[in-house]
Amino acid sequence: MHKPQKPDQLSKGGAYAGRLARLARFGQTVLHTSNLASLWHIRDSNTLYTTLSRYTKKGLFFRIHKGMYALKPIDELNPWLLGIKALHRFAYVSTETVLATHGAIQQKISAITLVSDISKQFSIGAHRYRCRKLNDRYLYNPAGIITQDDVQTATPERAVADMLYFNPHAYFDGAQHIDWQKVRKLQKTIGYPVIPSPYDSSQPQRRRT
Repeated sequence: MHKPQKPDQLSKGGAYAGRLARLARFGQTVLHTSNLASLWHIRDSNTLYTTLSRYTKKGLFFRIHKGMYALKPIDELNPWLLGIKALHRFAYVSTETVLATHGAIQQKISAITLVSDISKQFSIGAHRYRCRKLNDRYLYNPAGIITQDDVQTATPERAVADMLYFNPHAYFDGAQHIDWQKVRKLQKTIGYPVIPSPYDSSQPQRRRT
């Protein structure tokens, strides 16, 4: 015969169901403790961490990084999203990661590359990240930044423009995949210096004297 649940068990079950419903409405898989405290209306930090510890032990939550939890194990999460979430500020995926994805550079990339208002290198699980610092006047210009799978990501042309800003002598061994006309237009829109590239066949090359 099934034993009836005790009142405290019922209240805990009801509390979890309510919290899960709030998470579903929030619509995000990876969350910071500050998000959870706000969603669950928990003001006391000890209560919050005790709750998270209990849910983690039961396999209902997964601790991903300091102050960051997820509804799925780390190997089921988008590594680009993890990097953005870990920074916990405006950031987007750009430079080498985007360029390698689109064939503009073909060398092996050892870290997922991000752009934000800080310079930082860090790891989450098996994933390594490198974040370059960009001046706010360029960072918050939305030209060439799109959202894919909840991740702010540079278009290939924005990634090239960013790369040339950070390194005017950057090497593109897949330069034939780059639309240089779009790159120049983006450089002007963002306010970057328009640097002639030796890979851009549409631009007149300077004669050597």
